[in-house]
Parts: sequence; structure tokens; C-alpha cells
Amino acid sequence: MKKLTNDHRTRVTKMLIRKAFTRLLGQKPIQSISIKELCEQAGINRGTFYRHYTDLFDLLHSIEADMLADFERAIAPLIAAPDSNVNLVKLTAGVFQCLKDNSDLCTVTLGDWGDKSFALKLINIGREKCIECYSGYFKNASPQQIEYYYAFVSSGCIGLLEKWLEEGMVTPVEEIARMAEGLMLTGVGFLQKE
Repeated sequence: MKKLTNDHRTRVTKMLIRKAFTRLLGQKPIQSISIKELCEQAGINRGTFYRHYTDLFDLLHSIEADMLADFERAIAPLIAAPDSNVNLVKLTAGVFQCLKDNSDLCTVTLGDWGDKSFALKLINIGREKCIECYSGYFKNASPQQIEYYYAFVSSGCIGLLEKWLEEGMVTPVEEIARMAEGLMLTGVGFLQKE
């Protein structure tokens, strides 16, 4: 029972630290945040912080690594079965659910003091498999066209994410996924009603 209590306490502590940290990162760059300030915001002492992290960059790396693992799980169906007919809306919904679950980090990453290299990691993480999937879907497209399509789609999805974050992510994940897929597959035709 004590192990369960300690695990729960650790999860709660890390959640408090993460919330305080991402809130501060939304206001200023990491270099301007002190451990003391973070601990005050999180309602913990410095010893508790150092029990889990060596410094603020270790904390940031840990949060980003967790999100990358979530993101990789979300695109796993595409990686596991690139030749099969993967339900792209379901896959896209999984990706947007991951982004929603990590909305605090997404907001920070896309903000003024965000880690742009982390945003690029997210964009590039599924590039090879997405391009492979798109090549199967658009059989007459050249590899260069597929590369440009991926660049266009990934930028569009970032814009969609920014708009969704701005609105408080109230639109259901599945609806955002259907919009993303509709825009990716039919462009402006998505806006026309049948």
C-alpha cells in the first residue's frame, strides 16, 4: 500500500511542478525562471524539486520526452501497418488527442519562449512513415510532391492546433481530426456542402 501512496504522491508532485513550469514558460524564457520561483508556484520545497530533477532543463527534457513518447504511440498504427488501409481520421484523432493531453506544452512550444527545436522534432517524428503512407494514397505523385505535401500539411496542422488552443480546445478531438483530414484530402472542397 505504501508503494501505491508514494507512486500517487510522485505523480501529483510532478503534475504540480509541470503546471507551474509551463505557466511560467508562458510568461518568460526558461533562463529567467528560478527554481525558487518554480517551487513557490508549485507549492513545493526545493528538496522535492531536486528529488525529481537536476535543474530546469532536465525538467523540460523530461516533459518533452513524455510528450514525444505519447506522440509516437499516437502514430504507432501508421508505423505498424504502413501498407494497410489505416483509418486516417482515427489516426489523426489520436494525434490531436495527444496534443490535447499535452496542451500546456503545446501552448508553450508555440509561444514566444517555446522550444522551436522541439516543435520540429514533433513534425519530423512521423515524416518518413507519413510520406510512405501518402505515397500509397497518392500513387501518381512524385517523391518531391509528397515532400511538399507533407510540409504543407504539417504547417496546416500547426495552424489548426493554434486555433484550437486559442479557442480552449472545446471542439471535440474527432471533429478536429475530420476537419484536418478533410482539408488534407480535399482542400477548399472541404468547405463545400453536398
